[in-house]
Amino acid sequence: SQNDIHHAFGGVYPEFASRAHIYNVLPVVHQALVESGVDKSALRAIGVTRGPGLVGSLLIGVNTAQALGAGWQLPVVGVNHLRGHLRSAELEGQPVSYPAVVLLVSGGHTLLAYMKSRYEIALLGETRDDAVGESFDKVGRMLGLDFPAGPIVDRHARAGKVTVEFPRPLLHEGYEFSFSGLKTAVMRCMEGGLETNIDNISASFVAAIVDVLIYKCLKALRQTRAASLVMVGGVAANAQLRARATELCAQEGVTLALPPVKWATDNAAMIALATWDYLDQDIYPDLTPLSRLPLNAY
Repeated sequence: SQNDIHHAFGGVYPEFASRAHIYNVLPVVHQALVESGVDKSALRAIGVTRGPGLVGSLLIGVNTAQALGAGWQLPVVGVNHLRGHLRSAELEGQPVSYPAVVLLVSGGHTLLAYMKSRYEIALLGETRDDAVGESFDKVGRMLGLDFPAGPIVDRHARAGKVTVEFPRPLLHEGYEFSFSGLKTAVMRCMEGGLETNIDNISASFVAAIVDVLIYKCLKALRQTRAASLVMVGGVAANAQLRARATELCAQEGVTLALPPVKWATDNAAMIALATWDYLDQDIYPDLTPLSRLPLNAY
């Protein structure tokens, strides 16, 4: 974890993130091989995130993968980070039933997608501004909480009550999201002294977020007649969101596919699982790191 490095900045400091990758990436690869008991001679390929993300950090990963690929004589597969998240629900669970509606909610991304199969993905809508995880962190900073603030806001929310009716942005407007106005509403609530209890502010904020996400999932499930709802990304670890998603799927008679909490945030296992999809289709994308990469791109 790099949390100690970025703690003083209240968020990820890109240059320090890249430097930390340089120091840690090869020891982590070595440790993974040792702990798994797998020799490099048994490997079929090397999967590495090529985007979207911070270019400096992506560059370290891609360069390291290319060097290892040359040394071990293995093909290198550049994986779309978002496709890795989509596969994370199957890391320890049952296979996803298709067609599926997918809600990806993380620090950098918030989107709804329709997956006809593991390989056929159509974007339904995404955020116009802040991602959900970003909103959690920004509200956490307003409340004076430590970084990363998202999980701390979640804990406070579970201890509080909904005392403020914050807005539900774009609730009835298609599948797009917007959370910048909700963040502003929290700031004005605090500045105006409408609510001073951190637990209650957190509970009211989380309730607004979850209402928007669940309503749009419900709309997508009914419109697409999907067999399952897949919920992935770091915010998929949120207790209230998981509980409401469970209720929603029981109500609609569809299957809920959730990664275990430890696999909800960014991890190498989901990239490894997605790499198999690329190998199955004989797809080897360009390895140029990209800060932006659409969901339907390989």
